[in-house]
Amino acid sequence: MLNMNSESLLKRMFSDPKHYPYGFSRSGDFSIAESKALSQYGCLIAALIDGHLLPSNDEEIGFIDSALGRKRPDTAAERAWLKYQNRINRPKYASIHGTKKASNESRLDDYLVNDIDDDIGIDSDE
Repeated sequence: MLNMNSESLLKRMFSDPKHYPYGFSRSGDFSIAESKALSQYGCLIAALIDGHLLPSNDEEIGFIDSALGRKRPDTAAERAWLKYQNRINRPKYASIHGTKKASNESRLDDYLVNDIDDDIGIDSDE
């Protein structure tokens, strides 16, 4: 990205294969208008926020201000970007089943240790 400007970034289609491998429009999270705005302006907004490109007009300054929470989003692209950020940065909840299976050996060790502890009795009367 040596020669980066607003026009070249607007021609590039924004995508996020990690969070939306089938695209924004097929995810069900975004409306058609939001997915189009995100695809069209996403590269530009990402470059502005990351500091790879300096804002050259009021629209680009508005993208930065709304993304950083300094102002309310006015355009469809600003609203779509904030919705996208909220979706990908939402907290991950743990599964009720856990992520790691306990091995049979550790279950056997726990059983044996608990069984031995139960068999040993200390009488204070003696």
